[in-house]
Parts: sequence; structure tokens; C-alpha cells
Amino acid sequence: MREQVLAWLAENVPPSRVNHILRVEQMATELAVHYQLEDVTKAAKAGLMHDLAKYFPPEKLLSIARKEGLEVDYVMEAAPHLLHADVSAIIARDTFGVEDEEVLQAIANHTLGRPGMSLLSCIVFVADTLEPGRGDTPELENLRAISRENIDRAVWKTSDYSLKFLIESSCLIHQRTIATRNWFLQKSRKQPQSVPLSADKRW
Repeated sequence: MREQVLAWLAENVPPSRVNHILRVEQMATELAVHYQLEDVTKAAKAGLMHDLAKYFPPEKLLSIARKEGLEVDYVMEAAPHLLHADVSAIIARDTFGVEDEEVLQAIANHTLGRPGMSLLSCIVFVADTLEPGRGDTPELENLRAISRENIDRAVWKTSDYSLKFLIESSCLIHQRTIATRNWFLQKSRKQPQSVPLSADKRW
């Protein structure tokens, strides 16, 4: 399936975005090994397909989302690109036959997040923002370190990082981003997550 997806991406996504996708696939796989995810291939699959619909026109994103019965609120109406994650999951299912709900959810949640996300969704969410091609600023390097220490805290802090960028760019902010940030802030404070030494050695 991987070769099929890569061939599809080559026709539908610019080379620079394909490179980003491959880096997300790699980082998601590494984090999955680090946190001893039961099936590491799920992280690779979700990482590879997370941006299938990234370059769909706004009208197409809205049309597919409505046809699927997804909730399209006023923020998504104004900024349809926010739907690309949910639509990418639909494309993964309908074009590539992905039936694993956890993988589909990881694809769908990689942009806005969602309160209560699974470990797999958290990994892909974090990898999308923190993959090496995003830069090497001290802030990003600190977030990458956090992503290897506590995945819940990483989701919270990555959300903060994204929110800061959105505010400075005068972009609309979807309520799911805020809800995700708040949920993982609370969880990371109440239940700090430690990483087994055996997993840490394999990073």
C-alpha cells in the first residue's frame, strides 16, 4: 500500500509537502517505538496519509465534508483548509481501503486535535508540528525533547505553540484546538507520564 500512496501523493501534492509527509511518517514511527505502541505500523500509515487532502480546493473540502455528514461550523466555512485532516481520513478509507478506525482518527485529528485522543493520534498530532523540517529553533527543540518525555504534555505544549502562531498571524482559531489544549493540559498535570527505560534506549 505504501507505494500506492506515494504514487498518489506524487500526482496530488507538491514535492516539498511529500518531503514533509515522509518526515512525519518517520517521526511518528520513532515516537511509536519510543512509547511502545503495540502496532508501530499504524503510526507509519497514519503519518504517510495525514495530508492526502492538503491541496484540495476549498470547495472540494467543503463538499466532501458535507457529503460525509461532518459538522462544518462557521470557522471551517471561513477557513476550509481546516477540514483537510478530516477529509484526508475519508480519502484514506475510500481510496486506499483503510478500515482501522484508530488510524483514521489519527489522520483526522492531526490538525485540530481532539480531547481524549488515543496515543496514536497524539503521536501523529505532535509529529506533524515537530518533524525536523519545521525548523531548529530552541522552542522547537524543547518541544521535541518534551515529546520524548511525556506525550500528553507534548500535545498541550504543541497546542500552545500553534495557538501562539495563529494569534500572531491573525488567523481564525477553531474551538477544537482550544479544547484539545485544555484537555491535555489538565491530563498532563494530573497524570504525568513516564517512559520505560527500555523504550528510551530504543529512541
